[in-house]
Amino acid sequence: MPRQIVTRILTGLLVLWLAASAAFVAIHALPGRIEDVLAGDLSYPGLREAIAAQWGLNHSLPWQYGRFLLRLAHGDLGTSFVMQQPVLAVLGSQLWPTVQLAVSAGVLAVALALLVATSTAGLGAGKGAWATRIASTLELGFTSTPVFWLGMMLLIAFSFQLRWFPVSGASGWRSLVLPAVTLALPTAGILSQVMREALEAALDKPFVTTVRARGVSELSLRVRHVLRHALLPVVTLGGWLIGSLLGGAVITEKMFGRPGIGSVTLSAVTSQDVPVVLAVVLLAAFVHVLMSTLLDIAYLFIDPRLRSQ
Repeated sequence: MPRQIVTRILTGLLVLWLAASAAFVAIHALPGRIEDVLAGDLSYPGLREAIAAQWGLNHSLPWQYGRFLLRLAHGDLGTSFVMQQPVLAVLGSQLWPTVQLAVSAGVLAVALALLVATSTAGLGAGKGAWATRIASTLELGFTSTPVFWLGMMLLIAFSFQLRWFPVSGASGWRSLVLPAVTLALPTAGILSQVMREALEAALDKPFVTTVRARGVSELSLRVRHVLRHALLPVVTLGGWLIGSLLGGAVITEKMFGRPGIGSVTLSAVTSQDVPVVLAVVLLAAFVHVLMSTLLDIAYLFIDPRLRSQ
């Protein structure tokens, strides 16, 4: 198993290198001079000379590529000439609010999916069938609902009407509730659908009859025995969805007036701050690669059969 873990880590590093290389190629493939692309609409004395010196544009392309990778390896993401400070400082000051939002939404989505799927999977006719139909309808509704529309409905109901939560710009846990729910509900809808199908398939396995014959309760059967057999497809999809929460945070943070990477990204796109946009793209690639690598390692602990392959 250690060899498999090392292989997956090296594969993740390879994907990060390819993502960084693609970003470098994209910058140099844009029409016009690199100085003009990175400067955007800014124009003041010495700006383009500073960009040329930072990126080494007076050297050969392989030298620039090597310098670009070396800077990334040292955490140097360049300078935001619009905000007049290093990109790492710009993102670092806004990263924690986004992490709070993404983690809260991810935990809430997984908890809701577990609760709904384990309580409705494999139910027979009667009240159980009605519970499954209601759960499936809600899952389909939340999955099909755009994030911005769901956020607006939550704001109208719980901020404008009931006044339980602040509208925007506040701090503390109460300001995190509505944005986290907005991001969590669509993710929970997809996860719950996949988890229920996997649980129902696992409930048809022969080992379930043996476990029931031992007098194990239905809740213990589902949580301790069946859930583990149904986790692989759920973990695969869940990792991708949780990794993509960074994209959903762009709209949600702006809607609820929260600080974070989303607000920085929109401001950078509006002001044509290319170094910041490039850094956000690389950050998103890093998050997805990190989640994928962690999931590959988690598979080895969830399914013992993978350790012997």
